[in-house]
Amino acid sequence: MIKKKKNLMWSILFIMPALSLLIMFLLYPVCQAIYLSFHKWTGIASAAPVFVGLENYVKVLKSPNFWLAMRNSFFFMIGGFVILMPLAFLLAKIITSKMRGVRFFKVSYYLPVMLPVAAVGLIWGYMLQPDWGLVNSLLEKIGLGSLAINWLGERTVNVISVVLVNEWIYAGFNMLIFAAGLVSIPQDVYESAKIDGANKLKTLVYITLPLMKESFKVFSVLCICGCLKTFDLIFTMTGGGPNHSSEVPATLLYMEAFGSKNFGRGNAIGVIILVLGLVLSLGLNKAMKSDD
Repeated sequence: MIKKKKNLMWSILFIMPALSLLIMFLLYPVCQAIYLSFHKWTGIASAAPVFVGLENYVKVLKSPNFWLAMRNSFFFMIGGFVILMPLAFLLAKIITSKMRGVRFFKVSYYLPVMLPVAAVGLIWGYMLQPDWGLVNSLLEKIGLGSLAINWLGERTVNVISVVLVNEWIYAGFNMLIFAAGLVSIPQDVYESAKIDGANKLKTLVYITLPLMKESFKVFSVLCICGCLKTFDLIFTMTGGGPNHSSEVPATLLYMEAFGSKNFGRGNAIGVIILVLGLVLSLGLNKAMKSDD
């Protein structure tokens, strides 16, 4: 009994540093955000927050800009599942194959992930400029000048443009998730399927995809959470404009808190993002739960 208590004390002692950091940098900010979401506060330390109840949440949910931002986040999710997931899976199949030059492809596909997102956003912002950008210049040189538009200035088109850049950046990261799932499948399963006469399509549908269910679940959770909190790419490429057309919840939070000095409403948006992320993540985990 004494030995068990001693082991428990040592266990608590070893986890205290990590637990302290968790409380300090995660739990405390979340609790403070929830507290401030029920108050009106300008962000000035000398000005005490004024309790307003659910007023911040009501104003946020009644704001057309908030629902426009949620719609844009939905575009990011659609792009994640329709474009990014198949693309990352295809890249994973390439780098786990036995073709020549696999090392080159691994580095090439993962290179965008290593670049700062803000820098990538600025580069693509310059490339998509309507007058002198690289994309429109190339379209004009190959005789497709009629397709040259203001990629970041037209409503909906600007969001789709940023979504495509987002898929280009994170394809390499998600490639590793699917690659880990592919290499974990035993080769004798494929050999048995080949002996039974299964072609490549049937092997993919009935063996590879079912055995990679956990990889798809990890991707889905990361995709939904990442789309809800995306900020840097939109902020550097469009700034949420023009006229809030490319706003996402995180940029709207930033503008409310630091632009309008309404930290209460900004925290309310943050709490809504947190709750949505938790609900969707738990729902996905339950829907994709697999038997042991």
